[in-house]
Amino acid sequence: MVEEKIKETKEEITKTPVVEVAKAEESTDTQDRPTRTFDRPRRDFRSNSRFSRDDSQPAEEVKTPVFVKKVTPFDDYKMFNKWSSKDVIVTDLSLVSYINLDPVIIPHSFGRKSQGRFAKMNINVVERLINKAMRSGQGKRKLSGRYIRGRNGCGKKLQVMQIVQDAFTIVEQKTKQNPIQVLIQAIENSAPREDVTRMKRGGVAYSIAVDVSPLKRLDAAIKNIALAGFGNSFNTKTEAHEALAEEIISASKNDIKSIAIKRRDEVERIAKASR
Repeated sequence: MVEEKIKETKEEITKTPVVEVAKAEESTDTQDRPTRTFDRPRRDFRSNSRFSRDDSQPAEEVKTPVFVKKVTPFDDYKMFNKWSSKDVIVTDLSLVSYINLDPVIIPHSFGRKSQGRFAKMNINVVERLINKAMRSGQGKRKLSGRYIRGRNGCGKKLQVMQIVQDAFTIVEQKTKQNPIQVLIQAIENSAPREDVTRMKRGGVAYSIAVDVSPLKRLDAAIKNIALAGFGNSFNTKTEAHEALAEEIISASKNDIKSIAIKRRDEVERIAKASR
């Protein structure tokens, strides 16, 4: 009797889940299954990305960059009482913080701004050109295929200031533009972006291309422009201010006749070969 009751209970237990499973299978039919809806729309990361481009919409117009300049109470001052730097614009963004265009009448700071690290970025760019022009030549390297040794311009800042002033006058007559703006264009065009440095590893020395910092780009551009004016007037009938004016105009037009442009192309060519 006991065994019969146990069998009956087992049969009842096994029958009930079978019926429930069968009902569940019937309810899970694909035809009667309701479609699942999302209350929140899916997020499209590509549409929200700032780098995405929707061809259906018209392209936005490229806005001209706005250059913010320092406001000083001396904006009415003009270089040599002739040319104002108020409307001069630096288009190379890497050189904006390093090209100083503070309004001055006489570009002579008497060394007050030359002390300290990176202090030369506080000196007016025209005065920096004057300082670079007061030199005796290229040094150990050749300029225009020859060694140049001149001692008549070293330390004579008033003389070089007169040379730069006369050169600016020629630039203004030939270009009908502000000579300070033309000088800025010449600096931007003749500044090298890549140079070569020497590396030594495992006893083997080799050259490697590196990017040039903005301050060094500015130094190299001003130096090459000053050297070109110095070299083109050495032992020739060309006056110093005429040679400097021709170099500034040629470099502003990115002309291959400019020595500063040639030097920039040479440095970048060597750096490209050392990559």
